[in-house]
Parts: sequence; C-alpha cells; structure tokens
Amino acid sequence: MRPPETNELLLIRHAPADHGGRLCGRTDVPALLPEEDVMAPLRGWLAGCSRLVSSPAQRCVQTAEALFPKRAVAVDERLWEQDFGAHDGLRFSELPDLGVMDRETLAAHCPPGGESFAAMAARVSPALMALAQEARAGGPVAVVAHAGTARAALGLALDLPSAGLGFEIAPLSVTRLRCHADGLSIIATNWAGPGA
Repeated sequence: MRPPETNELLLIRHAPADHGGRLCGRTDVPALLPEEDVMAPLRGWLAGCSRLVSSPAQRCVQTAEALFPKRAVAVDERLWEQDFGAHDGLRFSELPDLGVMDRETLAAHCPPGGESFAAMAARVSPALMALAQEARAGGPVAVVAHAGTARAALGLALDLPSAGLGFEIAPLSVTRLRCHADGLSIIATNWAGPGA
C-alpha cells in the first residue's frame, strides 16, 4: 500500500473510549488501545506524516502516542469533541429521544448547556483549514481527534456542515482528505489502514 500523499489531511478517530456505556464528549476518559498487531500496520503507514496534532482529550493523546511513539504530540484545544452539555456523562439509555429531525435541524440542535454540531464544526473548521494548508505545503498531516471532528471535516469538504452528520466514523479509522488550494476532497472514510 502506498503511503499517504503529501497533500493529504488524515483524521484519525481515537481508539475505542473506555466510556462505560455513557456519552463522553467533553468527559475525559481513557482509550482502550488494541493489541500491537492491530496498531503496527497503521503505525507504519502513518510514519511519514510531517506533522502530528491531537485533541487534548486523553483518549486522543493516548492513541496519538501509540501510533507515533517517538514523536511529540502537539495539542490543539479547538479539536475537542462536541460539548454535549447536560447530556455528557449520561448513560446511552438515559439520553432523550430527539425524534425525527432532518440533518439541518439536527446540526442546529443544542443540548442544554452545550453546543450544537454546527457550532462545533465552526469551532474546528479554522484549525482544519490551517492544517490542510500545512499538508499542501509539505504534508501529509495526521490529526488524532473525534468522530465529530471527522464529520466536521467531511462537511467542510462538501461545503455543507450538516452533511457530515451523514457519516459514521469507526474508532481508530482514518478519514483521508486531499487538500487543494480551493478546498478539500474526500479520498476515503472509515479507512482501517493497509491490509485491512
């Protein structure tokens, strides 16, 4: 498998979170890192990344350190997952049923004391665009973050933030974006690495 191209922005969702069946947006829980045989192929493929950036979340930093064991991890506060406010920390079975919503309405929905997906996308977009510019200049750039961050990036590539909500993002998967002077294009979503 060829390594990532120099103009790629690689969004890696953290390894599965040790969330205990609870919603954890801003709740800082550790990662459940898989065995070495799962990590090694992806680690090898990512070795040529020119820059590594992570969300401050423990689960992201731990994943970044496991994938890039000899590299310093730069942390960017803007890459945090969506703030689910009063819903953060609730058991999945305790979350309120929002009913049927179209993507635009869901993207605008704000949990009590939290932020909407649209607000989160607006928060992370400047960071993603700056990292995309770095990838164009001499990438590839690896970003270890959250499902919400990857969805925001996909919405950015599609010029419609709410469109990102149409994607499922698996733990420890890579969302591969090609960086152009006028925006982003999608190479792959939920890519599990070489040989997967």
